[in-house]
Amino acid sequence: MSASATRYLARPARMIQGSLRVPGDKSISHRALMLGAIADGSTGISGFLASEDCLATLAALRSLGVTIERPGETDVRVAGVGRAGLRAPPAALDMGNAGTAMRLSMGLLCGQTFDSTLTGDRSLMRRPMERVAQPLRSMGARIDTLDGRPPVRIHGGSPLSAIDYRMPIASAQVKSALLLAALYAEGTSRITEPAPTRDHTERMLRGFGVAVARDGGSISLAGGARLTGSSVAVPGDFSSAAFFIVAGCLAATRGLIIRGVGVNETRTGLLDMLALMGAEIRVEPHDQPGPEPIADIHVRASALRGIRVPEHLVPLSIDEFPVFFIAAAAARGETLVTGASELRVKESDRLAVMAAGLGQLGIECELLADGIRIQGGAMGGGRIDSHGDHRIAMAFAVASLAARDTIEIDDVANVATSFPGFPALAQAAGLDLAEGA
Repeated sequence: MSASATRYLARPARMIQGSLRVPGDKSISHRALMLGAIADGSTGISGFLASEDCLATLAALRSLGVTIERPGETDVRVAGVGRAGLRAPPAALDMGNAGTAMRLSMGLLCGQTFDSTLTGDRSLMRRPMERVAQPLRSMGARIDTLDGRPPVRIHGGSPLSAIDYRMPIASAQVKSALLLAALYAEGTSRITEPAPTRDHTERMLRGFGVAVARDGGSISLAGGARLTGSSVAVPGDFSSAAFFIVAGCLAATRGLIIRGVGVNETRTGLLDMLALMGAEIRVEPHDQPGPEPIADIHVRASALRGIRVPEHLVPLSIDEFPVFFIAAAAARGETLVTGASELRVKESDRLAVMAAGLGQLGIECELLADGIRIQGGAMGGGRIDSHGDHRIAMAFAVASLAARDTIEIDDVANVATSFPGFPALAQAAGLDLAEGA
């Protein structure tokens, strides 16, 4: 995306087609950097997502004394310093817009011997951090927030004890922060989640040689484990593919293929929701070893119908809801989502912002405390305030495939935090998308 672009002009386009690849998975890229940093030996990462969010994690680890080289745009080599090898940073660690980087870093840094401070951009400084800080304090960590939000100040030198923690809300970020802290704790920690969430951290820890046990909804990890440098192949990001999956449902009359996408079952709730709506989607798995399953996803334009989303699918599709709401708006009948209060504490209040944006396009919505009711119908054009939320900006770009008039989307610069090159890829697939200042 060009540095001067601050808005999109998305004009109606009636068909998309072809074959494309999306950039590497953001969640896996963050975790590969962090685990590689505290491993013994070198870690090679291929398919790395060179987005602003992941580059913020990379810069923070360099400030903590880790040597990281980038021989190619998507290739990274991390010279691990071991569990006890991180050094005090010379200044506050700026996480930019990366909530994942900040929350996981809280778990990584609370067991160190030195103090550290985590900051971010205006959006990140508004996001809640206490749901991570509170259970970490129960382990013995000393963490300060400002009225529950960043900056986050972590006081090092406190011994950590294992925790037996039942999470009140399903959250992969909270779970992952606790697992990272558990590496530095005395005893065996057990984290129980109320519903399955993305399990990249557990899979990757095993790949670095750490024994992670699962018993039903509980994950256990013994403190003191040492990590061994590894090779990590990052698949295409399912959350990025989601925009083209929905786009295909709306307008791929000749078919669209998204290749090499990570299809970890803890991430693909969107496919289940779209299948319930009548979408014509085929997943073709790759036959190759590795901790993360990969597939090509084939999509065709489909007559979608409204559904009541099963609540067990909500944590398996939490980042995909903005574009799912576009599918709901284009469907016949009513779609109801409940149990999604987590969407209120993302880069924006995604329930409120999506409801307002859909209303601008003439779609009837009812905002609920923990969800939304959407009545599918004809979409017009209008001006959308994305509130700096990258996923909302891209979702309304996809909406142009079902709209009668141009959609103008403001405040889109943060798309580069997760999906660099989105406008060009969208144009190549057939969207009529232009960037403006």
